Amino acid sequence: MLAALRTSVAHGTFRRAHGTAMVCTQSAMTAFRSTRHLSTSFPVPANDTNSGSSVSASSPGSPLASGGVGGGAAGIGGVDGLNAIEPEKRIRRSIFYVPGSDERKLKSSLSLAADCLVYDLEDGVAHNRKNIAREMVFDALEASEHRKAEKAVRINAVGSGLEFDDLNVVLRSSRLQAIVIPKVQSAKDIQFVSQMVDSVAPFITRKNVRIIASIESALGVMNLKEIATADPRVDALVFAAEDYCADLGLTRTREGMEMLYGRSAIVTAAHAYGLQAIDLVCMDYKNDDILKEECEFGRRMGFLGKQAVHPRQLEIIQRCFLPTDHEIARAADISEGYQEHSKRGVGAFNYNGKVIDLPVVKWAEKIISRARQGGVAIPSAEERQRILKLGPTGVATVEGGVAPKKDNAAAAA
Repeated sequence: MLAALRTSVAHGTFRRAHGTAMVCTQSAMTAFRSTRHLSTSFPVPANDTNSGSSVSASSPGSPLASGGVGGGAAGIGGVDGLNAIEPEKRIRRSIFYVPGSDERKLKSSLSLAADCLVYDLEDGVAHNRKNIAREMVFDALEASEHRKAEKAVRINAVGSGLEFDDLNVVLRSSRLQAIVIPKVQSAKDIQFVSQMVDSVAPFITRKNVRIIASIESALGVMNLKEIATADPRVDALVFAAEDYCADLGLTRTREGMEMLYGRSAIVTAAHAYGLQAIDLVCMDYKNDDILKEECEFGRRMGFLGKQAVHPRQLEIIQRCFLPTDHEIARAADISEGYQEHSKRGVGAFNYNGKVIDLPVVKWAEKIISRARQGGVAIPSAEERQRILKLGPTGVATVEGGVAPKKDNAAAAA
C-alpha cells in the first residue's frame, strides 16, 4: 500500500489511483455541507456505525473539571463505540514546526522535547516539493516511535487546491494525532477537514485525530465563535502573528501591542469553549530574553502554550508554560481549604487575609491540572509552607545574600 502510494504521489497520479475513494469522499462532502450546521449537536457522518446518534456540544458539567487545557468541545464522547472522540486532554506547552520536505529535520525532530510535533506541508515546503513532502511526512509518521510528543500535520489552507491531496495522504497514517489547519476563516474550513477524517482515516484510529485551528486574519478573528464550535474535534486555537499583521497591515513591534486585540480575542474564545490557546512564534529565535518576555506575557494573557520554529526555543517555552512552585503551592492550599470548608457547609472562606470564593477555586483547580499534566508533583502541606514563604519571586533572604529557589517547572521541562 505504501509503495503504491509513494509511486502515485511521486508521479502526480494519486488522484487517479484513488479515484473511487475520492469520488466517495467528494460526494460525502457535498451531502455533509448541506446537512451539517452550527447548533448544539453534531450529526455523525453516514459512514459511521452509529449514524442515528448525535454528539452534544455542551461543555462538561463541572467547571472544575475542564481545566482549560483542551478536551472541551473536542473531548465530548457522546457517541457509543469507536467513533467517539477521545476525551483525554493533551498538553501543548510547545508546538514545534518541522519542514515536511527536509529529511534531516524530520529525523532529528523525534529526539526533541516538544509536546506537539507538527510536520509542515504549508509554508515550510516549496510548491514544487509538495508531492514529495506528503510522502516524506507519511513515512515519518509511520516510522515514528516517539510516544511522548503528539504528532500533527499542518496541511495547506482549505481552498488552496492542495489540501485535498494533503489529507488523502496523511490521514491514512494510523499514528497521526492532529491536523493543523492554517488560515481558518470560517466553520466550513473545520467541517471539511473533519469530514475528510471520517472518510479517509483508519476507522480504528480516527477517534484520536484532533483539529488545531490557526487564526491568521481579521475575518478569522471575527468568526471565532463559529470556528471554535464548528466540530467536536476542534481542540485548540493558534494565533499566527505574521499572517495576521500582514492581513491588517500592522507594523510588527517587539512589544506586540498592535496584536493585543487579536490575541485577547483568541484567548477569550478558546477558554469560553474549553479549548487551548496557543500563542505566536518568537521570530528572534536566538534571543532568549525576548523569548522569555513573550512567554511570560502570553501566559499572563491566558495562553497555554507557544509555537516554536527552532529547537533552542523549546526548553524556555516548556518551562515558562508550567505553573510556578508558588502558584502550585497556593492553588493546592486553596483547593484543600475549599474541600474542608465545603464539608462544614461553608462557601467563601478566609485564606491569608483574602476572601476565597468559587472563581478563585476554579483558578486553583486549573493550576493543579496543568501542573499534573506537565509531570510536576503537587507538594505536601509542609513543602507548601516553605515555598510560600519564599514568595512569588522564588528567593529567600539568608545570611550573606539571597538563595535562589529550585523550580519544579525547570526540573520537569
